[in-house]
Parts: sequence; C-alpha cells; structure tokens
Amino acid sequence: MARVTINDIAKYAEVGKSTVSRYFNGGYVKEETRNKIEKVCREYNYQPNYVAKSLKAKHSYQIGVITPSITSRTASRVLTALDEELRQSGYTPILINTNHNRNRELQSLDSFTRMNVEGVILLATEITKAHKELIQRMNVPVVVLAQKMSGTVNVTFDDYHAGYDVGMKIGKTSKHPCLVMVSKYDKAVGVDRRKGILDGLAERKVKDIDIIETDFSFDTSRQAVQDYLAEHVPDAMICATDNIALAAFKEIHRKGYAIPKDISLISFGGYTVSQVLTPSLCTVKFDYELEGRTGADLILDMIMGKTVKSVRIGYEVLEGESVK
Repeated sequence: MARVTINDIAKYAEVGKSTVSRYFNGGYVKEETRNKIEKVCREYNYQPNYVAKSLKAKHSYQIGVITPSITSRTASRVLTALDEELRQSGYTPILINTNHNRNRELQSLDSFTRMNVEGVILLATEITKAHKELIQRMNVPVVVLAQKMSGTVNVTFDDYHAGYDVGMKIGKTSKHPCLVMVSKYDKAVGVDRRKGILDGLAERKVKDIDIIETDFSFDTSRQAVQDYLAEHVPDAMICATDNIALAAFKEIHRKGYAIPKDISLISFGGYTVSQVLTPSLCTVKFDYELEGRTGADLILDMIMGKTVKSVRIGYEVLEGESVK
C-alpha cells in the first residue's frame, strides 16, 4: 500500500487539507473535527514526517511550556526564571496555561507533538497513564517539573523530608488535635508532603489528627477553615501551602484566637508575604526560581544531545513566630 499522505487524511476524514495542516501544526480545530482526523490517523497509522520538517526548518528555537496556572505565586516565579534562562540562550518559550484542567493539559502535550518545538517543559500537578503514553510518543526532549515520572527527566523538591521535618517540629509542642490541610490535586503536595507530615507526627506520638483536603485557592481554603473552627479548636494547623495558611491565618484571627498561643500555624512555600504577617509565619522555603532555571538548563542540554539526570532540590525552614 502506498504511503498515506496529508491529502489522503483530509479525504478520509472529509475535511479540508488546510484543516488537517492546522491540526498537525497545533492550531485550533473543533473537537468533532479533531476526533475525525485522529481516528483516520490511527486507522492508517499516519505520522507526519517530522524529520523532513525539522531539516527544512533546521532549528525553531522554540520550547513548549505547559503550566497549570499563571496566577499562582509559585507558578509565576518558576515561569519567570525559566523564561529568562531560555531567552538568554536564544530560545523562545511557547506557553500554554491549562488552568488545572487535565484534559487541556493532555491536549496541549498532543499539540506540541505536532508543532516544531525543540523540547517541552511540563509543570505538572499529577502524572497519569495518559500523560506517560503521550510523553513516551513525543520525539523531542521532555522535562517534568514538580512531579516524579519514571523514564523522564524530573526537577522536584524533597517534599517528603520537608513534610517530615514539619511534622516533627509541630509534634514537639502540640499533642492535642492537629489539623493538616493538604491539596487534593497535586501528588507531590497531597501524597509525598502529606506522608512526610504524618510520619513526623507519628514519630512524636501525635495521634489525634484531622485531615482536610482542599484546593490551592484562598477562598476555598478559608471556607474549609471556617467550617472546621465552628466545631473544633486544634492545637496546631499544618497547611500544605502558604496560600492555604494565609486563609487559615485570617480565619483564626476572625474567630478571636491568638497565633501561636492558642493555635500554632506552619506551612510550605516561603512566600515573601508570610514574613510580613504579625506574627510572621513559620514556613518551609522552596527555591522556585532555581526550579525554573534548572528545568530550562536541562532541556537545553538535552537538545544538544547531552546526558542529563533528574534533579531534586532541597529546602529551608524559616522559623517565623507562629509556632509555640
């Protein structure tokens, strides 16, 4: 059978050739039309000739970057550092914001497989089977930030040990009900960091623990704290992010409780605003700028054919004044 061409794909999918070209170049195509083209491509095992395309273009000097948010303090710090590092090397990032939408994240990865980018950096909140399958099919280097994925290059923080140190610190002075607020969307935060916290508390023999799962937003976290304080007064609150802690800080004061006299408060992030509060927040500081620069350096090295390894970044505990 003769090799299937883009004209054949357009004919079998009953769409125009320009629509098929737009699909393979990562442009907008209606979902119904996209599904028809993908079905035909699978049926005929069609793959664009990326080699010929890259020979024609030589270098695009473009890097695909996928982020779950552009408004969070964490993401903005990572992206700013990453952008600066790539541009200093002559590369331009193509940024896609998924707004924590998993399907959009997968679609973005799929789009980058058809675009002439030289590499992809994924700021991930979770890695699913679908993520792994897509990334394994990609013919360009991929670096995953913030999550671990076997078979790829990752840049992660030592979330487990950071959580363990926090659990040990709180457990040293707090033996009464302890509230742990974690994210339900992020594996590093919701699984690794939580396990470290609980292991640290267990080491200190703290058993009376309540766990609330929330998202990263201030409003949702504030409502969760408000509901909890209506019936409970914990000896300590451990928040998975500084943003969650800021919500807790506001509600604790609104209820008339004192920090740390009545309730100790500790979190993760090291945001500048956490040190402006009175009392200043005890928080684990992560170097998000270093994460962004490291991700950029790794993808550039991979593009040049260098052998690279995953990187795990440490942390620093800012003592603050919010823990007994």
